[in-house]
Amino acid sequence: MRELASVILLAGGRGSRMRQAMPKQFLPLAGKPLVFFSLECFMALPEILEIVVVCDPVYHSLFANYMRDPRLRFALPGPRRQDSVWNGLQTIKQPPQIVCIHDAARPCIDQLLVKRVLKAAREHGAATAGMPLKFTLKQSTAAGFVDKTLDRSLLWEIQTPQAIDFCLLHQGFKKVHELNREVTDDVSMVELLEKPVKLVEGDYANLKITTPEDLIVAEQWLAKKSAENSQAGGCGL
Repeated sequence: MRELASVILLAGGRGSRMRQAMPKQFLPLAGKPLVFFSLECFMALPEILEIVVVCDPVYHSLFANYMRDPRLRFALPGPRRQDSVWNGLQTIKQPPQIVCIHDAARPCIDQLLVKRVLKAAREHGAATAGMPLKFTLKQSTAAGFVDKTLDRSLLWEIQTPQAIDFCLLHQGFKKVHELNREVTDDVSMVELLEKPVKLVEGDYANLKITTPEDLIVAEQWLAKKSAENSQAGGCGL
């Protein structure tokens, strides 16, 4: 069964740690703005009803070559992540089964990962990409000493895309607004409702571009992926 979904692509951050005048999501990566990698991935999926790009209007003109796709829309960013997601949610015209939310600063996704997250959201109500931790985590005391070692077999590094049932996401926002709570990712709103969130294994290459060094790693991964697809007769991401 195909999971019909609308996408909220978050591209409104400033990316101050990149030490660049332009926000990181619009910096060049392998010959084109970074945001276009995830945008093109979603546009290639027939199950995507709409794609709402949340960004400053000054950057809308960069998307001129994609405007022919009637699914593309824009929304204004807010002061916090959850405000940007809320603005994107209000822009959706066709109520979908699922809302898929993705950080534009994560360019190294592919269609298979998106489909797996959408499928898990349809089955469980909410899902997020993530990876099991590879390293040891220790919890500290307030004085800066080791308090205890956490069981890393139960710990995941959370990524995007994250996908949530349309009605469930609205319920989550209602709860967040009632509690005046700030959340750092989208499925946290589902957790506040005490509903399950399915973890879907992503990819260690699905890094969030935060520093100039991350751009180098992403470019190397994209080059490797392009070479693999060429050898297999594929068509890229």
